[in-house]
Amino acid sequence: MTTTQAPVSLYGFLRPRPERADEVRQFLASLVEPTRREEGNLEYHLHAQDDGRLFLYEVWRSQADLDRHNATPPLRHFLDHLLDFLEEAPDGYFDTMISPYPGGTGASDEPLADSEKTGGTASLNPSTVLPDRVA
Repeated sequence: MTTTQAPVSLYGFLRPRPERADEVRQFLASLVEPTRREEGNLEYHLHAQDDGRLFLYEVWRSQADLDRHNATPPLRHFLDHLLDFLEEAPDGYFDTMISPYPGGTGASDEPLADSEKTGGTASLNPSTVLPDRVA
């Protein structure tokens, strides 16, 4: 079995200070396209919530790629002064992706056994998991 380094995901909510909300939103939005071109970036998305929070979702090929991204000067300044920009510490999560990533990047290059695909149980039937749709 050949194991590759698993992608790393970073996601969470940020609540900008009201007086800096536009500045934070513009800054983070300005990072989207350049970050997507960075080596090792697999996903980078910024979402606006109705309550003013921002939701950031990133996936990186490796922790080293994420560390390199976080060391870029504009982002480093933002991270070093985070609570000057936000009302509270981000509600953020770092995880190692265990599902295969499209394009072959994942925890293992070996396909899952049939029993692993469903957790060793019968396949899920969407009608037993999802409520009926209202027509």
